[in-house]
Amino acid sequence: MSEVDRPGPGEELNRTGTETVPRQAASVIVVRGAADHLELLLVKRNPAARFMGGAWVFPGGAVDAHEGEGDQAHRVAAVRELDEEAGIAGVDPSTLVKYSRWITPAEVKIRFDTHFFLAPLPDDAEAVVDGEEIVDHGWFTPQGALDAHGAGEILLVFPTIKHLEQFSAFPTADSLVAHAAAHDVVPVQPRIVLSGETARVLLPGDEGYDAARDRGTGPI
Repeated sequence: MSEVDRPGPGEELNRTGTETVPRQAASVIVVRGAADHLELLLVKRNPAARFMGGAWVFPGGAVDAHEGEGDQAHRVAAVRELDEEAGIAGVDPSTLVKYSRWITPAEVKIRFDTHFFLAPLPDDAEAVVDGEEIVDHGWFTPQGALDAHGAGEILLVFPTIKHLEQFSAFPTADSLVAHAAAHDVVPVQPRIVLSGETARVLLPGDEGYDAARDRGTGPI
């Protein structure tokens, strides 16, 4: 169980009693290091942005209507967002390796059903941000990013933190991609439980998660 003292930037708790239908979204975790080491790309959202302003995230965003539905739409959206946010083009959607699927807690107003994919950095590609929606980027080891967050040097949000914690178990980019290719993706939907001024984020398997799920979404 992890505890946070506030939602992520722009994440408002839903006090209407009506659950928001999550938008379909996709994100790309770009890795480099092959068989030698593991680094991943994080990009910094503009601090002035209403949603997730200032957070360091994996490139990604919502699926556009013209991109269709299903797995192929998520792959196309993931590649498009990677180009738009990080300037990395030419990735074949079919080569993306699905790693995870996270659904924003029902207790949050703005929700996404996000499919996360892994992609090795293409040869000769370099990340370039537009300076508007995305204002900075960096290559981090998983533990290096977590340490930077702990030191207050970068801002990470809950799903990114949990992914980085998982990635810390892999010594190389190749080992992470191979693991992802061999396992089935199970959707993860955290729950938020308020206790005084503290918002507790519960994951499946945490004590109290099932009780929070059974209560459903209501005024909080």
